[in-house]
Amino acid sequence: MLIPSTLLTRPATLAVSRVRTWSAGSQQRARRNAMLAATDCAQRRAEREDVEDFLARRAGRPVADGAATDAPARADRVAGA
Repeated sequence: MLIPSTLLTRPATLAVSRVRTWSAGSQQRARRNAMLAATDCAQRRAEREDVEDFLARRAGRPVADGAATDAPARADRVAGA
């Protein structure tokens, strides 16, 4: 029985297509992961600074410039980071 050539070349064509698109997809996933990590780091930094400011106020120490007074969260810094 003779197999048509299109059936034989189809897996090779699919493999080549996947190899060609792999790098772009991999880079997009890496960029998304980096953006998520940066957002998480910015949120943790803002929370840490809020805790430091709260503890400083509670201990009667001066609070660093730009610190919010009695603000529960610094969404403006997180969004801008």
